[in-house]
Amino acid sequence: MMTVQMVSRKTGVSVRTLHHYDQIGLLRPTEVTPAGYRLYDDAALERLQHILLFRELQFPLADIKAILDSPSFDRNKALEQQIALLEMRKEHLENLILLARGIKMTGVKAVNFEAFNTKKIDEYAAQAKASWGDSPAYKEFEQKSKGRTQEDDQRLEKEMWQILGRFHDMLDLPPEDEKPHAQVKRLQEYLTANFYNCTKPILASLGKMYAGGGEMTENIERICGEGTAEYAARAIEIYCK
Repeated sequence: MMTVQMVSRKTGVSVRTLHHYDQIGLLRPTEVTPAGYRLYDDAALERLQHILLFRELQFPLADIKAILDSPSFDRNKALEQQIALLEMRKEHLENLILLARGIKMTGVKAVNFEAFNTKKIDEYAAQAKASWGDSPAYKEFEQKSKGRTQEDDQRLEKEMWQILGRFHDMLDLPPEDEKPHAQVKRLQEYLTANFYNCTKPILASLGKMYAGGGEMTENIERICGEGTAEYAARAIEIYCK
């Protein structure tokens, strides 16, 4: 059995992230001591490995939980997808290295932008997600996404950032105030209308992801302003209770 600190050192996953995984039911510790220490056995570490594999495929945490909890989960299929994706990324990086070396040696200014194209990788990741997309929320998301153009996606993304950005304008208000409460409701209604039925449990999980660290937190802070992720997460938590 390993403590949460030992798991963090072994895997590179922060203690905060492991605590978050426990809170949303994605990775429960095998045992919790009377003193409150989380302990993980080999089975828990194997599940964490699968979680990290799917994170490399950029799966949302809610979908990863649904996949791993499904009786149809196929470990070998997941590994095959991960290997294929890593090989494509390796090829992509090698092409960029060759391009950079060529420019350095010849001084050519006419850059071949094809080397920057990640369409093949993106398409494979999308296909992998579709092959595992048996959660109700994911199926609904797929259904509502059908027929959308790139302009539609850009518009929805812009609107989402605007909704989240409003939380930054409320930082001087307590998160239990009526205004952030109404903004959380607006966020929930927007997600339900455009992506999937955003129930309170799903919304609560999403709020934890906002402040859970990593790319999502960094993007919110960069686009909406410092302090937005934590404030929105707290407002969502209060609203869902």
